[in-house]
Amino acid sequence: MAAVQWRSRGRNYEAERQGCRPEGAPIEFGDYHPLKPIMVTDSKTRRGTRKGSTSSSSSSSSSSAPPDPLSSMLDGTDPLSMFAATSAGQPPAVPHSSSTGDLGRRRREKEEEAVGPDFEPWAMKRGEILARFTTTEKLSINLCMGSEKGKALGPGSSAVSEKVRTRLEELDDLEEGSQKELLNLSQQDYANRIEELNQSLKEAWASDQKVKALKIVIQCSKLLSDTAVIQFYPSKFVLITDILDTFGRLVYDRIWSMCSDPRPLPESFTVEDVNDTAKETCLNWFFKIASIRELLPRLYVEAAILKCNRFLSRTGIQETLPRLTAMIRGIGDPLVAAYARAYLCRVGVEVAPHLKDSLNRNFFDLLSAFRQIGGESVQNQLVVQRVEVPEYLTLYSPAINWILQCIAYRAPEVLLTEMMDRCKTMANNALLLNSIMRAFRPEFVAARATDFIGMIKDCDESGFPKHLLFGSLGRSLACADPPESERLTILNEAWKVITKVRSPQDYIGCAEVWVEFTCRHFTKREVNTVLADIIKHLTPDRAFEDAYAQLQSVIGRILTYFHDFSVLFSMERFLPFLDMFQKDSVRVEVCKSIMEVFIKHQLELTRDPVILNAMLHICKTMHDSVNALTLEDEKRSLALLIVGFLRTVSFGRDFEQQLSFCVEARAAFCNLEPVLVQLVHTVNTLAMETRRVMQGSHSRKTAAFVRACAAYSFITIPSLGSIFTRLHLYLLSGQVALANQCLSQSDAFLKAAVSLLPEVPHSISVEGKLRSSEGFLLDFINNFLATLLVVPDHPEHGVLYLVRGLLNMVQDYTWEENSDAKVRVYIGALPLLAAMSQEAFLYSIPKVDSNETLYGGDPKFLSEINKLSETLIGQILDHLKALARDEQSARRQSALAFSLFAVLLAHGDLRNNKLSQLAVNLWNLSHKQGLCDTRLSVRTLEHVKHQAQRPDMAHLAEAVQRLTLQTRT
Repeated sequence: MAAVQWRSRGRNYEAERQGCRPEGAPIEFGDYHPLKPIMVTDSKTRRGTRKGSTSSSSSSSSSSAPPDPLSSMLDGTDPLSMFAATSAGQPPAVPHSSSTGDLGRRRREKEEEAVGPDFEPWAMKRGEILARFTTTEKLSINLCMGSEKGKALGPGSSAVSEKVRTRLEELDDLEEGSQKELLNLSQQDYANRIEELNQSLKEAWASDQKVKALKIVIQCSKLLSDTAVIQFYPSKFVLITDILDTFGRLVYDRIWSMCSDPRPLPESFTVEDVNDTAKETCLNWFFKIASIRELLPRLYVEAAILKCNRFLSRTGIQETLPRLTAMIRGIGDPLVAAYARAYLCRVGVEVAPHLKDSLNRNFFDLLSAFRQIGGESVQNQLVVQRVEVPEYLTLYSPAINWILQCIAYRAPEVLLTEMMDRCKTMANNALLLNSIMRAFRPEFVAARATDFIGMIKDCDESGFPKHLLFGSLGRSLACADPPESERLTILNEAWKVITKVRSPQDYIGCAEVWVEFTCRHFTKREVNTVLADIIKHLTPDRAFEDAYAQLQSVIGRILTYFHDFSVLFSMERFLPFLDMFQKDSVRVEVCKSIMEVFIKHQLELTRDPVILNAMLHICKTMHDSVNALTLEDEKRSLALLIVGFLRTVSFGRDFEQQLSFCVEARAAFCNLEPVLVQLVHTVNTLAMETRRVMQGSHSRKTAAFVRACAAYSFITIPSLGSIFTRLHLYLLSGQVALANQCLSQSDAFLKAAVSLLPEVPHSISVEGKLRSSEGFLLDFINNFLATLLVVPDHPEHGVLYLVRGLLNMVQDYTWEENSDAKVRVYIGALPLLAAMSQEAFLYSIPKVDSNETLYGGDPKFLSEINKLSETLIGQILDHLKALARDEQSARRQSALAFSLFAVLLAHGDLRNNKLSQLAVNLWNLSHKQGLCDTRLSVRTLEHVKHQAQRPDMAHLAEAVQRLTLQTRT
């Protein structure tokens, strides 16, 4: 296969384009239209339909169709339900109107009794209590673990009396065994020990050591009578009641499983469904618990298995709750009694939420016990432990809040009025008032906001701080709106108290809540006043350093209600408020939150100087936080936010101001590469927008401006780190410059791209993984070649200097071993050279004279193209010969030969016998070992046959015969 003289085929692009258009066929629209909706009608009305209509035919087909299984399911007689009923030994269910009504009524009653998703469960409060009530004091655990007498019974001890006597001895042993006391435990050590006991309970139960499990639960319950470290008591309650919950669940599941043989017991079972063995076991557990001597463990353990009363009696829970409520009156310590009531209300609301009487009785008993707080016993205890009364009262909050939450759940509004009246009779007890505002629905509280403010004023400041009461009221008002006429009065009255709070932490904790109320109902004037007051309180002694979380919350609440950033940034105190975030990590997080809201809600382009200056300051803060240790993901996140801001900036027709802004932004964000890339795209878009406005005919001023845009890009691109980003931006900017008739600038961009090619590495990182850069480089070069068709040659550098320069760089580039990339570039360059040899180019740029105009089919120009093409074909053929020496490269040789054949077929003048013979030889080479894609070969051959039928392509007929003969062979 010797090299042959190349000559490009003449092309008439417009004629080819017309020939490629599909033939159109007129459509006569009658009654039928393919997009007309199909109307399905009942077969009974078919006679009334119009003859030949779609609905008539559809109805006939639908009438004979089988019934829809999904529709038939609605009557309860679908095949799956009937099969399930038959397999269970029951006749298929037939729906009946009365039974269906009873079922619906029972379902509604059950839904009314059940606790819904709007009820905040105990699990949501657990973490908050553990985090709030902490201590640095040393704790102790005093356990009475018993002796070894409590073993399982031998196989001969089957008499009931023997069982009873043995178990009573075991219970006695629980309280008479050896003492084990763990001293000097830290809070974390204490929690770890309790967790170990919880695991020991599960292990004992799993190993069928039920007595040991009960022993653990009793001893843990006794710990709740210890108030030696009173500040920790709420957290201790949470930890130990976890064990009680585990025990109650294990006992219930054990008895329930005994009733599930041979078929599972339904959740809505009744006493009649429980067998005698399960009832006996359940009674046995209650007898064991009743034998516990001490009141507190007996109370807690029985409450833990309260749900098990369902196995014994329909009214068991209803009878047990009042009895346990009355038992709590025997507990002397009011704090211990309060949490015992909270636990009883917790298990009560889980198993019988409709029994409100028990909840109310517990609450009223709790109110009666409040007078014990001022008693000598409690006061002496507080003196010994050095606890102030306000701090002591806050220990009651979780218990009271929970009890009131249970009472207030789906309660009528009149109950709130009753609770407020009771609170007044107790001289507006602040602790109770606080819990009432937190428990009842925000709508009820908001409607009585003025009344609550009056009650708060009358509260005793020494017992419970008023700012906490205003904080609770503010939380309700953040969720519901008070009467409009009272809002300003409410804000003024609340802020009079809040602004007098001396402790910065207490102040910001309350102010944080009322900021939302202010933003929700008032204008920027009031919000600005609130921000000024916060700055005033937190600036002395740099108190803001201990309140970053609350200050972030304030920003979040403001951003929730203020989406007009021209209003937000016009607040005089907003930016000074941001200056209080002086810890770098916190300041960046705040700036990110502002940027996220801005990008989400700033849907219109802006040129507002207030917004731009403020947002540039915020973006600069984020940018300046980047250093050598910043993670790539963090850089990417910050860059995306800044890019989002830049995309919203537009100065309209003031293009020079837009360019000046980009210059300023480049200086401000030089360390974030994606931002610089966006700025280059913005400036290129600006140049094209200028071209659109001028309709392609630049004046002296606009011509200078687009050259300035090109200079901006040319200066910015080299600072980028990614080499492929630089290559693509050089090419894009060159195309933009060419479109704006900036020929020298376009030439500089393209030469810079060519000179950068040798620096392309063999592998690049893509999403954290190293990948070969060969594919990316080939894509870029093909795009580059397509652009060179319309780039005029420089008068000082000779013909095709950019094409030659690119091919020289490709020739000198160190490609990967066993790579065909260089040859693929050569094959890709042949269509470009063929297109350059045409009298009229396939595409051009308005007002830019390409080589089509400069040379106009000059013979010397065509000769240079043909020589270069012949050189490339020679290089390709040499590479194919080299591949022939390696048997493992046959597939590569076949693919390259077919690619070159396709180029010759599309762009070569095959009237030249040598060129035609070369095409046939390449076809043969590609099919030599049967490695070519058969379907592709068949389609190609069909295309050649179709082309040979055209008058101007009749010379392909001989080639078709030779190709067909070779294919058959």
